[in-house]
Amino acid sequence: QVRLVESGGDSVQAGGSLRLSCAASGVHYYSYCMAWFRQAPGKDREGVAAIDGDGATSYPDSVKGRFTISLDAAKNTLYLEMNMLNVEDSAMYYCAADWEDGICNSHRVAFANWGQGTQVTVSP
Repeated sequence: QVRLVESGGDSVQAGGSLRLSCAASGVHYYSYCMAWFRQAPGKDREGVAAIDGDGATSYPDSVKGRFTISLDAAKNTLYLEMNMLNVEDSAMYYCAADWEDGICNSHRVAFANWGQGTQVTVSP
């Protein structure tokens, strides 16, 4: 059984940085796709980063160069390093995990396992 628990959300000023963590259990790291999503009030959920079993990463243009996804399998933890934050980055952030099944990128939306979310608020 997969369990995902996010932490690290906070309130920061624009231009600041945050690192989110997702404690994962029951995940087959070398066969899974793991990802970070965000959802702001009134907006659709958006994938912001994905990492596959080989460590290949994928980002949408909106965060490319500012966000970095990484996985420490020894610590059973997925990370999202976020730099140069702006107001538009404010949202609830979720981690997700599922078997790769041949696709793992930031456009993938179907995941069987989700965390409960952690709130990121960026002020001007």
